[in-house]
Amino acid sequence: MKVSAVFKFRSPEIRALHLTWIAFFITFYVWFNMAPLASSMLKSVDWLTTDDLKLFAICNVALTIPARIIVGMALDRFGPRRVFSVLMVTMALPALAFAFGNSMTQLLVARLVLSSIGASFVVGIHMTALWFKPKDIGFAEGFYAGWGNFGSAVAAMSLPTIALSMYGGPDGWRWAIAQSAIVMAAYGVYYWFAITDGPDAKAHRKPRKTAAMEVSSWGDMIKLIIWTIPLVGVLAILVWRIQYMGYLSVTGAVIAYLTIVAIVIYQIVQILRVNLPILRKGVPEDDKYSFNSVAALNSTYFANFGAELAVVSMLPMFFEETWGLNAATAGLIAASFAFVNLVARPMGGMVSDRMGNRRFVMLCYMFGISVGFLLMAMLNSSWPLILAIAVTIGTSIFVQGAEGATFGIIPSIKRRITGQISGMAGAYGNVGAVVYLTIFTFVTPSQFFYIIATGAFISWVICLVWLKEPEGAFDDEYYVSSVDRAIEEQALQNAKP
Repeated sequence: MKVSAVFKFRSPEIRALHLTWIAFFITFYVWFNMAPLASSMLKSVDWLTTDDLKLFAICNVALTIPARIIVGMALDRFGPRRVFSVLMVTMALPALAFAFGNSMTQLLVARLVLSSIGASFVVGIHMTALWFKPKDIGFAEGFYAGWGNFGSAVAAMSLPTIALSMYGGPDGWRWAIAQSAIVMAAYGVYYWFAITDGPDAKAHRKPRKTAAMEVSSWGDMIKLIIWTIPLVGVLAILVWRIQYMGYLSVTGAVIAYLTIVAIVIYQIVQILRVNLPILRKGVPEDDKYSFNSVAALNSTYFANFGAELAVVSMLPMFFEETWGLNAATAGLIAASFAFVNLVARPMGGMVSDRMGNRRFVMLCYMFGISVGFLLMAMLNSSWPLILAIAVTIGTSIFVQGAEGATFGIIPSIKRRITGQISGMAGAYGNVGAVVYLTIFTFVTPSQFFYIIATGAFISWVICLVWLKEPEGAFDDEYYVSSVDRAIEEQALQNAKP
């Protein structure tokens, strides 16, 4: 697939790509609509403090992790068109509640619920996989993610102007946030009618069960359980941070910890319920896949997207303090890390398509991340600023490219559970962000970069040992197993009157 193909708007798959990245763009615009308006909020609401906004920032990512898992299951059952539309419409409600909230509790709960919108990413990943062939999926997924993710940057650039110029007054920030929510809901309704789940009814293949991911062996089931625990368990870190900030009592924290434990146990039970009957019956050879590849890609997204979210939040202050820059200049330089996303992520997917070996590309990118952050750890005031910027941009190219390469592989691992695999890998990106941001509170920026470099190198080792080149990763059609055909035949029989 050539870059020029994205301008062929009459092509059904290209139209679907544009409709979907715009949906993703809008959801990320809404997700990150608070930070640019923080100063306006503090000026207009006398009972808000900077600590309150820090708490809201924590809540803004809290439910994204479990939401991505739940949405991944919903995708395989209901299809991305329905899930994306419903997500955009329903998430407009907490966004509006936050816009017009008049109490600390109202704003806190609204922001917490709204954090679920971060799951929108995996919905579009699944939709794009339904429309594009294996040989083109890398670039398509990279383009979708790179341009959709840019919504957060556009929110930072446009919302203050909208609040001040279009609405003005002390409540301008409220109307700016409300406007973004209304636009999202309207697009959610439009998306329902504007697109289908792939070019034909056969594109969306449903799994036998959606309560948990299907596996192919007893050993893989144990690995799935092990890799599932951190997805919800990491929320304990958020509970600890909220309690440490004084916003949660000991009793409340204990209740939260017990809830997390209960959810983990429930997930393990669901894994057993789904997979025990399948494994006892035996999985046909042509339907087996290696969970090791899923685990390897979980680690890559932890190490690349998790690092991106963490680094973006600390990079402005790092440049400001290290080179004595003013806040505006430091922020502009730090923004280059995110702006690279527009080109680097699609490029990562395209390289994955063109090289003819997705595993090799993934390994190259992860090794590049390790070297990039290792160089960033060595940055100090003695380095010329222009060289420091070049190292930062170079590292970002590898980070964003690795993200594109990750989702260039996922659709080819196991077609009918693409939603669940995407949801799990996507959630691990947020797990990485929570872990890295927590670590950052205890270390220096230099130590922080060394730690991220180590995480990327560990992921590289995991990929070297576990990641397999997907079968049929460059075919014209996705592989269909005997189980896929049996599920399809059963669905057709059930549909008959």
